[in-house]
Amino acid sequence: MKNTVALIGKPNVGKSTLFNRMIGKRQSIVYDKPGVTRDRIYQKVSWLGHDFYVIDTGGITDEKKIFVDDIRAQAKVAIEEADLVVFVVDGLTPITKEDFLVIDILRKSNKRIILAINKMENNKEFDSSIYSLGIKDMVAISALHGENTGELMDLIINNLDWNSIENLNYFKLSIIGKPNAGKSSLLNKLLNENRSIVSDIPGTTRDSVNAILKINDENFEIIDTAGINRKSKLSDAIDHYALNRAFNSLEESNLTLLVIDATKELSHFDARIAGYAMEFNKPIILVINKWDLIENKNTNTINEFTKRILKEFKFISWSPIIFISVLKDQRIQKLKDLIITVKNNLERKIKTSLLNEVILEAQQMQPAPTFKGKRLVITYIKQIDAKIPTFLLTVNDTKSLHFSYKRYIENQIRENFDFTGTPINLIFKNKNEK
Repeated sequence: MKNTVALIGKPNVGKSTLFNRMIGKRQSIVYDKPGVTRDRIYQKVSWLGHDFYVIDTGGITDEKKIFVDDIRAQAKVAIEEADLVVFVVDGLTPITKEDFLVIDILRKSNKRIILAINKMENNKEFDSSIYSLGIKDMVAISALHGENTGELMDLIINNLDWNSIENLNYFKLSIIGKPNAGKSSLLNKLLNENRSIVSDIPGTTRDSVNAILKINDENFEIIDTAGINRKSKLSDAIDHYALNRAFNSLEESNLTLLVIDATKELSHFDARIAGYAMEFNKPIILVINKWDLIENKNTNTINEFTKRILKEFKFISWSPIIFISVLKDQRIQKLKDLIITVKNNLERKIKTSLLNEVILEAQQMQPAPTFKGKRLVITYIKQIDAKIPTFLLTVNDTKSLHFSYKRYIENQIRENFDFTGTPINLIFKNKNEK
């Protein structure tokens, strides 16, 4: 990615607060507890007419705790990817051995460094030991209150290269599902790198992790969201915030990959997760992972499993189903091809003349039933611009529309035009209505 900025520092210095301040929303989890941010998180930032990516990373420490080595590895990858590093320190405390550990890693990277001295609200004086870091470009800020963060952004802009900038408005994918279904492993497999921390411990991914995926020379922004648990099990405040982040990522995405563990029974909650995506009108691909672990498979196993899925997910019967194994690298390329197919279907534009031929024939084959004393007649249909395929239908009286006939019209459109993987929005209006 062109023009990427990494936020680096020891735990609990305010990196995630600064990240949220820079992007203008609460993306990273902010919690007064070291080690909350584990993976590296990407978001686009716009400042003074320029767009760039900022990466939030886990705190680098020398303590021997679970995930510490993974967090340090993720931070090092973020540094390698970055064009510029913002080293965040706590200005209220003296420089520690962990700060020196961070600066040692940064100096070996040979990357440009800006020092952000945080927690300096109300023009407080920062600890003089900070000068021992030997960083020329520095600015005292308060990420929490926004003081001098604009000055920091100006400094970032002035230290980035604005020649040959990439288009950052990529088609967005989100990966959602219950914990331990293989979402992070799928992300790593699609990217051919270890972007997300993978562990057998459910709930390892708490933040939403962004990365750029290239398929057939097309760039996609892909988001691995935190595993969605029932709210009754969210005893930890961090898990509650992670759930909200997952829903935010889902809402911002253009296409959702719903990952389901093939070894577990389909549950009502699996359908509810799909329901969340459906509420946001998101195109969906049902990705059945761990298919290699299903024993005694035969030619009918997939068909039988598909029937069970369609029964549970009948409200998204238009969603394609693909059976994969991330571990065995089975059908990963087919999944990539399917992503392209759904994207093309989402962007498909149908000629008005063809639409009207289909609707006229549909009404001749099956006229609308009488409802509330009238029979619905569709006189005209056209596709209008929207995030999902949306059709405006002019009728004699919208009050005579029965939901079953609306479903029939949608099915006729789907039978004649390929909208696999995408929801369809039908808008009915009276002939003289604006």
